Amino acid sequence: MLDPKKLKFLKSHEWLNLEGSDATVGISDHAQKEITDVVFVEPPKVGRKVKQGEACCVVESVKAAFDIYAPVSGEITAANADVVKDPSIVNAEAFGKGWLFKLKASDPAEAGKLMDHAAYEAFLKTEAAHGSH
Repeated sequence: MLDPKKLKFLKSHEWLNLEGSDATVGISDHAQKEITDVVFVEPPKVGRKVKQGEACCVVESVKAAFDIYAPVSGEITAANADVVKDPSIVNAEAFGKGWLFKLKASDPAEAGKLMDHAAYEAFLKTEAAHGSH
C-alpha cells in the first residue's frame, strides 16, 4: 500500500507515484468512494505514448464511466491485468493493488505541476463546499 502523503494528485483525482521516470497511476481513495462500485476497467495499451492530461484509461462504475488522465507524459509500460479481471480491487485498494497503469515519464519534471497530498486534501474541501460532484 502506497502512502498517499508521498503521492502527487490531479484535480480529476488520479494519483501519481513517481520513482525517477517510472510512474504508477491510480485513482484516489476519495474518487473510488465517489464513483462507488467499479465494474469495468479499460486500461491503456502498453506502448501507447500519452501526453500529460490526456485521457488514456476508462473506469466504469455502477454510476457512470470516467476518463482517467495521464498525470505526466510518457509511454505506457504496464496495465494492471488484475483490475481488468476484478475491478472491485480499485475500490478495495485504491492506493495499493488497485493501481491502473504504469508509464515511463518522458519529462518527470511535469509532476511538479501536480498537487501534493496536502494541496489535494484542501482541494477536496473546496470542491465539497462548492458541491461540484
